[in-house]
Amino acid sequence: MKKRISLVLVLILVLSLAGVSSGAALPFKIGLITGTVSQGEEEYRAGEKMEARYPGSVLHVTYPDNFMQEQETVIAQILQFAMDPEVKAIVVCQAVPGTTAAFKQIRDFRDDVALIMGLPHEDPDMIADVVDFALETDQLRRGFTIPKLAAEMGATKLLHYSFPRHMSMELLAKRYDNMKIAAEELGIEIVDVTAPDPMGDAGIPGTQQFILEDIPRQAELHGKDIAFFGTNCAMMEPAIRASLNAGIIFPEQCCPSPYHGYPGALGLEIPEDKAGDADYVFEQISLKVAEHGGTGRFATWVIPVNMLFVEAGVELAIRHVQEGLDFADMEKAEAVIHEVINPSVSLQRYAEGKNFYLIVADSIIF
Repeated sequence: MKKRISLVLVLILVLSLAGVSSGAALPFKIGLITGTVSQGEEEYRAGEKMEARYPGSVLHVTYPDNFMQEQETVIAQILQFAMDPEVKAIVVCQAVPGTTAAFKQIRDFRDDVALIMGLPHEDPDMIADVVDFALETDQLRRGFTIPKLAAEMGATKLLHYSFPRHMSMELLAKRYDNMKIAAEELGIEIVDVTAPDPMGDAGIPGTQQFILEDIPRQAELHGKDIAFFGTNCAMMEPAIRASLNAGIIFPEQCCPSPYHGYPGALGLEIPEDKAGDADYVFEQISLKVAEHGGTGRFATWVIPVNMLFVEAGVELAIRHVQEGLDFADMEKAEAVIHEVINPSVSLQRYAEGKNFYLIVADSIIF
């Protein structure tokens, strides 16, 4: 991949943003980049929410679904914001490959813009030296908590669905290693299942079709006391549907949240006046799961984690620019996050002296 993006491409993208919004709710702008609805509806909807909350100030664009093959576009989209002197912060969630390269380039000509990542896909040690603030689910601790929860829900085996690209990511690989340690201690078995990469030739539809067809096969082979865990967002909706139909256990998604996969899989229609009402969504999920005889075998976190990353990223950026919030002050950063979404979450540094923070939260079993 080219290390530098052509100025022409960047200028085209800058001009494409000129009509995004007019006026400003803040005396500066924040560039926000998320996935599309198909790759990550949760962060996309959170992006829309931030646009509406800060009209004219939060400029929201989406990176391509096929971001692995279009990293130049990802980089150019990020650079376009840095070329606008009114942009004082850039938030990327999910921070797909190309984000770190873009942030490094930005540092060549801007030292006054806060660079923030949510759910980074690249090497955490490399990321930690580039970003001002990064948020990720605590994959290392989840390696222990997921098998524990699955066992508590009755699982004797945990099916781990992934593909080589994801397993080359350091945190996901370490999480998997911790899963194996926890599973051995709990007396349950890890079963590896290699799924098609949604960035591959068959795309997202190929991955989703595989999940729909493979879960019934696994239930036939191993029985119903098996738990599904997948590493990719596009897997979640078909996995929930197939797990419910097959009668197996679903402890949590790759990105735990009541909004991630459950509404689509269960056919939930959320009224406009209930949008963003997590308690309502929890209640509706419980009712639908019960209708299908799945009570006690489906769960998620008590917070919509990817929405938290987007909202917290924007709010932290605002506090930093307006009030001088020090990203290195973990207690103050945690306090802002608690204001964004009420349920308590805990932060932990990835490494001493780095503003790379890892989050865990409690689970709710439906």
